[in-house]
Amino acid sequence: MGTPTTVVNAAPDPPAEPKQRTFGVPQLIAAMLKSGGHISDLIFSPGRAPQVEISGQLVELKFKGLECLKPEDTRAIAYELMGKNEHPVRKLEQDGSADLSYGINGVGRFRVNIFRQRGTCAIVMRVIPDSIPSSDDLRLPPTLEEIVQLRNGIVLVTGPTGSGKSSTLAAILDKMNQEKAYHILTIEDPIEFLHRHKKATIHQRELHSDTPTFSLALRAALRQAPKVILVGEMRDRETIEIALEASETGHLVLSTLHTIDAAKTVERIVGVFPLADQQAIRTRLSKAFRFIVSQRLLPRKDGTGRIAAIEILKSTMRTREYVEKGESEGKSLLDAMRDGSTEGMQHFDGVLDTFIREGLVDFETALGFATNAGNLRLELQDYLDDPKNRKARSSQATEIEIER
Repeated sequence: MGTPTTVVNAAPDPPAEPKQRTFGVPQLIAAMLKSGGHISDLIFSPGRAPQVEISGQLVELKFKGLECLKPEDTRAIAYELMGKNEHPVRKLEQDGSADLSYGINGVGRFRVNIFRQRGTCAIVMRVIPDSIPSSDDLRLPPTLEEIVQLRNGIVLVTGPTGSGKSSTLAAILDKMNQEKAYHILTIEDPIEFLHRHKKATIHQRELHSDTPTFSLALRAALRQAPKVILVGEMRDRETIEIALEASETGHLVLSTLHTIDAAKTVERIVGVFPLADQQAIRTRLSKAFRFIVSQRLLPRKDGTGRIAAIEILKSTMRTREYVEKGESEGKSLLDAMRDGSTEGMQHFDGVLDTFIREGLVDFETALGFATNAGNLRLELQDYLDDPKNRKARSSQATEIEIER
């Protein structure tokens, strides 16, 4: 991976004459990782120095000779990362962006997205931790340990890009790997955490290199005798339909969606089907789902990284009814989560309330991530009235209400 390559012209047409590159990509990446702690992403953009994201903030690293990346620099980095892998090269040329995984022995592994902008290449590399995080490392609620004991159904982990969905699933899967003599099959794009065989046997398939599509791999999985199937993302109707079928035939299916909460997750799944089929899908989903776990990452108050606020919807008689019949006034999934603390459920704003009172997250920051900032402020009125918290009370936070 460290073999020097040549630089090609940043224009989309083939380069006229390659130039010799003066820096080593693996060495540059290693130096960037050593620049600080809590680095989540590396970013290469023409017109800027290489950047790292630390606790949600970008920091430029002006290495000698790379104080300002040129288009030919980012293109050279992009093509070295892709190497001889023809699929991302073709996707970049045809679609304007490509996903892949990349690793450097002794340095780290990354999930990479390369994309064209203004006719040049830009690159974002998400850092994948060396070791699989534990539930304790991620401060996952104890309720989620129940997933390890499930024998069938669907578990969804949702949230925006970069909210830690893959880490949460990896922690759950690793605990299952330690405790269950199961056959576990994963279908990922790309493979992030590398799972070793422990008590379970784990096979990991990567999109494009091992299988052309999620749906094809998921259909094949039904003939490969797994007890647990992890699907990296439920992207389309066919994948969702096969996942439902798998859960109904005795498999436990784990997957992700880019939705912000449980209610939006249900609507997203139902909404990909024609109107005539939607009630049948609601009925099937109500019987199949076991957990919908939604999360958002917030910066810690002490500046030592980020912490996940996790919302948990469990399958109960009440929540199954709301999924099947749809939500109405006084009968919402949010109401069920508010009332379901004894069953292990929790909702975002309740978690944010706890984080503020424990001093983990700044009051103003929490309001910005709240589902309903006005209601959260009212719930915290006793906290704000306490003289010790005058600073929080006097701060004029802008109330940002996430669309629900």
